[in-house]
Amino acid sequence: MDALPATGLADAPIYDPDAFRLTALEAELTAKAREFGQRVLAPRAAKWDREASFPTDNYRDMHREGLLGVCIPRDDGGIGADFRAYCLTAAEIGRYCGATALTWNMHVCSTLWTGALTEDLDMDQATRETHRRRRRVHYDRILKDGQVYSQPFSEGGAAAAGTVAFGTTAKRVDGGFLVNGKKIFASLAGHADYYGILCTELHEGSTLSRRDTLYLGVPANAPGVTVDGEWDPLGMRGTVSRNLIFKDVFVEEDAALMPPGLYFQAASRWPHMFMTLTPTYMGLAQAAYDFTVRYLRGEQPGTPPVKRRMYPTKQIAVAQMRVMLEATKALWFQAITDARPDPTKEQMLRALAAQHTVMENANAIATLAIRTCGGQSMLKSLPLERIYRDSRCGSLMLPWTAELCLDRLGRDTLYEKGESD
Repeated sequence: MDALPATGLADAPIYDPDAFRLTALEAELTAKAREFGQRVLAPRAAKWDREASFPTDNYRDMHREGLLGVCIPRDDGGIGADFRAYCLTAAEIGRYCGATALTWNMHVCSTLWTGALTEDLDMDQATRETHRRRRRVHYDRILKDGQVYSQPFSEGGAAAAGTVAFGTTAKRVDGGFLVNGKKIFASLAGHADYYGILCTELHEGSTLSRRDTLYLGVPANAPGVTVDGEWDPLGMRGTVSRNLIFKDVFVEEDAALMPPGLYFQAASRWPHMFMTLTPTYMGLAQAAYDFTVRYLRGEQPGTPPVKRRMYPTKQIAVAQMRVMLEATKALWFQAITDARPDPTKEQMLRALAAQHTVMENANAIATLAIRTCGGQSMLKSLPLERIYRDSRCGSLMLPWTAELCLDRLGRDTLYEKGESD
């Protein structure tokens, strides 16, 4: 097993359990993720980035550590982390390997959304019992066999932003559905065992409607599923987010990850569900700051033990980074604490503000880190260059890109529901 970095020192937590009054489970999981990230993920991160290859070895180790089932309910054999516990844990993972954290999020959401989140939603008893029976099949695959799930959103249009129906469709046939369509930027493409596909159920004579969104677990080896295109991006290269094509793919009705209509209810009533991309970037922001402090103190592995901390310009830059980091951490922590069904308007505005702040400030901190540390920090032999490229990708992430967050913040602040000019 990989050893700790050359410093031999364990990193301090992003969120100190006492200062932030974390629960016992949150403290336990974040400590576990931090130790695992420092020992296992960090030494491998450059490989996945350099090769644009999927971190398969990390997933095998995460299965052994129980992390693939972090949000599977305890009654179903998982750890039972709720939304905030997961977010805090994922931030520690993102601190050490952004690509692993981002793909892990795609996997975990298939259990968080179908687990704790659905327990807050309205279903009649028969529907709930059917849902729990179906999801247990998926959970068993994850816990026993280490199988990995993904959840592709993007299609190249406005569907992933939640404004129109998904163009990928499902037609009801005997025993299930026929799925047709295409997903782009599909993380884990070619590497997940199941794709959690958001698609629109076709109804004869009706136009596509967001209310008819289905969430189906499509086996990666099902006839008609193909992976297309290359993957050679700026950052987050280990996510391997190629195109997924579905051509008359049969999916059994019991493969549904949510009952019909429940995804629309979740998106409407539990909007914080779309914040689960932010933990990765909260971790990257911390990582950029950590690197700068180690580098200026002469303690960064892979660099000479030369101190640069005595220069006032360096001290001021670190102070600026700390102010930005603390503000980002505080806003984000409150937003993930707010997460619940039917949030208030203020909670919703804070969620959008936190999403925008984390995604933009992660790269701003990394940019300042490179300027402060100087030319050596641009070398690919050191992690800051990768952190910078990975962090730049956050503001592009649907369904809440940085631009969409600003658009909604301005409009929803100035207008109450139903108002117009």
